[in-house]
Amino acid sequence: MKTVKRTIGTMVLTATMMLTVSCKEGSKNEPAAPMSNEMHQESMDDKDNMAMNDNQDAKAEAILKNYLNLKDALVSDDNGKAKELGSTLAHSLKSFDALKYSDNEKSELNDIIEDATEHAEHISESDIKHQREHFKILSKDVTDMVAITGTEMKIYEQFCPMYDNNKGGAWLSMNEEIRNPYFGDKMSKCGKVQREIN
Repeated sequence: MKTVKRTIGTMVLTATMMLTVSCKEGSKNEPAAPMSNEMHQESMDDKDNMAMNDNQDAKAEAILKNYLNLKDALVSDDNGKAKELGSTLAHSLKSFDALKYSDNEKSELNDIIEDATEHAEHISESDIKHQREHFKILSKDVTDMVAITGTEMKIYEQFCPMYDNNKGGAWLSMNEEIRNPYFGDKMSKCGKVQREIN
């Protein structure tokens, strides 16, 4: 299952890279396209279902907020803060329970959480270069989690084509403005918004 998800993710990133011409400092971002039905969306009429998932959604939102704080530490080139936030994220991931989701969603979420926890733990004990390597895969995991759990937050999926020897790297942000966690101060504006979530 993980191999299939990673293969699909690699294909999507490769296609995105082919469409990206260059990455210029201070370039203007194109408007974000609204997100399609790839995300799990709850119906406003389905109040029973929403009530059932309220507690779980709070845990998913906490994971997302911890991830976003970690991203900000990497943007600031703050290795110590990233270590601390990696540990915080690992704890919030371990407290996640997928019981309230369907069997398929539960299976996927358990795989995602297991993988994400491993990467968050590595971030909590690594130098910043290694943290960024793990953050790339962690970003894919958190994006996959949000696709299932949904989110109340308006977030942007952003992409830098130059990271990882021009293989590129994606991340989630609450701000449309690009603040690159893979290069920090070296190339803080490198990247573009791929899509808007919510």
